[in-house]
Amino acid sequence: MANHQSAIKRNRQAKRRTLRNREYRSEMRTTIKKILAATDRQTAAKDLHATVSLLDKLVTHGVIHRNKAANQKSRLAKFYNGLPAAAAA
Repeated sequence: MANHQSAIKRNRQAKRRTLRNREYRSEMRTTIKKILAATDRQTAAKDLHATVSLLDKLVTHGVIHRNKAANQKSRLAKFYNGLPAAAAA
């Protein structure tokens, strides 16, 4: 148990950061799954842009490593490029 005032504060900060990082990671996984569930390029296009932006934000905040973000972006781009174009109506 923390006895010093600074250690008590550090524990409070760590709990807040843990919860915040958990929410960020959950959001990241959800957006990635949304792209992987897409069946054509048009539906995946805006989700891909939002996900890439989110990954860059998580790197900036120190939630994930920059190489992990790069690997995820590469994987999603490869999936997106393999999707068929939306059928003309």
